[in-house]
Amino acid sequence: MKTYSQKGSEISREWYLIDAGRMPLGKLAVVIADKLMGKSKPTFTPHVDNGDYVVVINAKNIQVTGNKMVDKKYYRHSGFPGGLTELKLEEVIEKDPKVVIEHAVKGMLPKNKLAADRLARLRVFDGAEHAHTAQNPKEIK
Repeated sequence: MKTYSQKGSEISREWYLIDAGRMPLGKLAVVIADKLMGKSKPTFTPHVDNGDYVVVINAKNIQVTGNKMVDKKYYRHSGFPGGLTELKLEEVIEKDPKVVIEHAVKGMLPKNKLAADRLARLRVFDGAEHAHTAQNPKEIK
């Protein structure tokens, strides 16, 4: 029996819709990363980018467990001495909730040449409205 290896011409992509307010951030990121990589497809091939598009709505209604709203911190550095900035999760959600989901999903994806293309297929929206109704995304519960 031969091992199946998908070719670039055989890729078919679908659109999925996920409501961010229904599950905790970590579980949400796992589901999104799985769809972006295409691991749930029977034709999964590690070196071929055969994942699907994912539309996330209600990003401002993200759920987290425990005290993560206050305790979890996001860091960035300007490159200058003393340029470390830290923000709490609740501050980042208030400023731009898309960043939280994109950061979590990026951490779940493998660090290779395909990661940027996979992350580009993720579309995150703050509210319940999204611009991809024409693609008829399948809702994931």
